Amino acid sequence: MTETVRTEIAVVGAGVVGLAVAERLLAEGREVAVIDPNEAGSGASYGNAGTIADYAVMPVGSPDVLRNLPSLLFDRMSPLSIRRAALPALVPWLMRFAMQSLPGPTARNAAAIARLVADACPSWLALADRIGGGEILQKRGCLYVYETKEAFRAAEADMAFRRGLGITVDLVGPEVLRQMEPALPEVEGGAAFFPKAVFLNDPGRIVGMLAAHVAGGARMLRARAEGLERVAGGVRITGAGLRVEAKRVVLAAGAHSRALAVQAGDRVPLDTERGYHVEWDMKVPKLSRPACPTSRGFYLCPMEGRLRVAGTVELGGLTAPPSPHRIAKLVEGARAIFPDLPAPDREWMGFRPSVPDSVPVIGPSRGGDDVIHAYGHGHIGLTLAPITARIVADLVAGRTPEVEMAPYLPTRF
Repeated sequence: MTETVRTEIAVVGAGVVGLAVAERLLAEGREVAVIDPNEAGSGASYGNAGTIADYAVMPVGSPDVLRNLPSLLFDRMSPLSIRRAALPALVPWLMRFAMQSLPGPTARNAAAIARLVADACPSWLALADRIGGGEILQKRGCLYVYETKEAFRAAEADMAFRRGLGITVDLVGPEVLRQMEPALPEVEGGAAFFPKAVFLNDPGRIVGMLAAHVAGGARMLRARAEGLERVAGGVRITGAGLRVEAKRVVLAAGAHSRALAVQAGDRVPLDTERGYHVEWDMKVPKLSRPACPTSRGFYLCPMEGRLRVAGTVELGGLTAPPSPHRIAKLVEGARAIFPDLPAPDREWMGFRPSVPDSVPVIGPSRGGDDVIHAYGHGHIGLTLAPITARIVADLVAGRTPEVEMAPYLPTRF
């Protein structure tokens, strides 16, 4: 018979969001158990672009994306694509996505995201100090690179919109860009420089440090949470070899959260973006800060001892194998920037939790605050982990969170 573990709070998910939530709750004296079938921090929390992106306020859906949606989705080599076999299951999600890509919803969603990311960088600096990972954070900013004059001019309106949401950004010409990153090929356009962005040159290592810190105070349960049931005095979580009873449960399982959310009484339109990266080992990376060639839809990331090329969006669910052509597209794009790159040393695919409006799902279940949602961060889960943790801790303690919660609640759908 499986032993029943009793705890004050069960956090389902040991990615960076779940771990940050657990760290915050432990700091406030809470009893915490963390549940995950995999090694802590081994999913998207490991394979991301490593950027604390305080500038990433734009949702995936926008009027420009909506205008080009058919060609984007069905060109398997585009930065935003869909696995055709997944299309029937994705139709309801795509309809919501199209509605959220209209001008009004896009502006509202960007404003909601901006309120969350505003304090992202200082929040991460403080978290890194608490877990002893400060040396991993690099304060050199981030670049969006525009290859043509037309693209650079078009970026002016985008950057003006971001400035209106409180984002610090400088537009720099080709000469300044060359001084900042001399290894990049010369461009006719220029770049947007986000000086406040912070880069983690080894996200896997710092998330591992966070996991070790949490393991010092929480009970870490290596199991898959499959069932959620409200019982007298709290919530029961069950799975193969798993039986946990908690006064509260925090759902922070990223792309794997939907089934448990349904059992809690919340039908959230959560689906999966399959993200990819490839890496080349090198003693000295070719860049000093992350750079995104905007026409190609990926990031060049100078990780510790390697160059990581990460990005693109593929809608395709949790079960299909990696798409070789997506890896090939990243390699082709990287070699267009750095022609001397050999075959990559490794490749990776992981899952991002994606909702149609790109706004994270944070807040209590419609069935009661014994279940709190904390997922759906899309491309900015790493960025928003400490902020999400503070909000969840406030909700657990009965405090008023630092942001007005309506845009993020699971009941908005």
